[in-house]
Amino acid sequence: MNGYPDFTSPAQAGEVAPRAGEGFGPSPGQQEPSPGLREPSPGLREPSPGLRPTSPTDVGEVGIALVAGEASGDNLGGALIHALQQRAPDMRCYGVAGPRMVEAGCEAWHSSEELAVMGLAEILRHLPRLLRLRRDLVARLIHERPDVFVGIDSPEFNLRVAGQLKARGVPTVQYVSPQVWAWRQGRVKTIGQSVDLVLCVLPFESRFYDEHSVRAVFVGHPLADRIPLDSPPMPARLALGLEPAAPTVAILPGSRRAEVGKLGAPFAATIAWLQQQRPELQFVAPMANPAARTAFEACLAQHAPGVPVCVIDGRAQEAVAAADAVLLASGTATLETALVKRPMVVAYRVAPLTSWLLRDLKLMKAEFFSHPNLLAGRRLVPEFFQEQVTPDVLGPAVLEQLDRPDRAELVATFTEIHHTLRCDASARAAEAILDLRSRRRVTA
Repeated sequence: MNGYPDFTSPAQAGEVAPRAGEGFGPSPGQQEPSPGLREPSPGLREPSPGLRPTSPTDVGEVGIALVAGEASGDNLGGALIHALQQRAPDMRCYGVAGPRMVEAGCEAWHSSEELAVMGLAEILRHLPRLLRLRRDLVARLIHERPDVFVGIDSPEFNLRVAGQLKARGVPTVQYVSPQVWAWRQGRVKTIGQSVDLVLCVLPFESRFYDEHSVRAVFVGHPLADRIPLDSPPMPARLALGLEPAAPTVAILPGSRRAEVGKLGAPFAATIAWLQQQRPELQFVAPMANPAARTAFEACLAQHAPGVPVCVIDGRAQEAVAAADAVLLASGTATLETALVKRPMVVAYRVAPLTSWLLRDLKLMKAEFFSHPNLLAGRRLVPEFFQEQVTPDVLGPAVLEQLDRPDRAELVATFTEIHHTLRCDASARAAEAILDLRSRRRVTA
């Protein structure tokens, strides 16, 4: 789930972009309960009344089609497949999958990377290919006729697939809600027509769907289940070979080449700025894949020559845990950083056309675009968009996060968020999917 609006991409939809001049609320130290956490939807922490635990003996053979876009969707899908297998040992799953889903037993007709496109301008270049992929996928799924179709994130792609399958009687699920609560709220009617059930990973989303008579269940977020409530920095620094006593900044410029292309240069220049201001700082930069590493190392060579940066493959959670503050791209990584309880500075850059649509046409309804601020309903961490993403802006913001006096209050708020999202999400999602399948078989 990246931080990019779902109209720009068939990729994730966990966060939204701000309108111009917005994104600043009460001070980070303010401790009143947030709107996103104050009044949870009915069933926020308990399974919905209609769900019942499903034992392997009452399921039988099950065919589940899944479509996941890029790395975060693949992570969700892998955990979901394991949970489904515990309840339906004879399950067969297939569709668009990444390595974690394949490892869990999913038959990959296409790779999740084929859907990894961000930005409105960027998606236009890939549109013919994506349309062909969707057409071929729908035809194959109609022929296969799964018991349930599950679209994982990637709403612009998955909802269109789901709509065609639902029209032919296949039960359909969207796992991770589109950010319909943030912009173009009229889409909720189309979502209700396309899917039988929305599985929400953020607590305020199911309440929005309840208000529009669309069936939705809050299941929690798998990251909150996986990440421990306490992540001390010293073990992570030792594991990564970092200097244990040195103040540490983690740099996460994004998981895709396009993201690194937009944020790599200003992030590298910010590293150089910070090194001049605080020579004692050490930097660690986890890279999601070889392409991202190559692109970011080129940025470092150009904009931060001679500055020591520990560039590592993967291990993002360890890098964040090792840090005193984090500079990162908007996206799921902001939620992961909040769950690790680290101060952060969030940056978000898109193509000029996308920026114009977001700001000048005022398409966005949400005040914030990073997960921590969205979940708290107020400004916990600084966010910077488009032309604000410069070393002269980001550098001082990182120093403020390193030295922020209300760190204990911030950690307490992040801990509250962590508890709210920690609901055994994959198990609850699996129960809801199999419950839908059972209901449809009874009424068929």
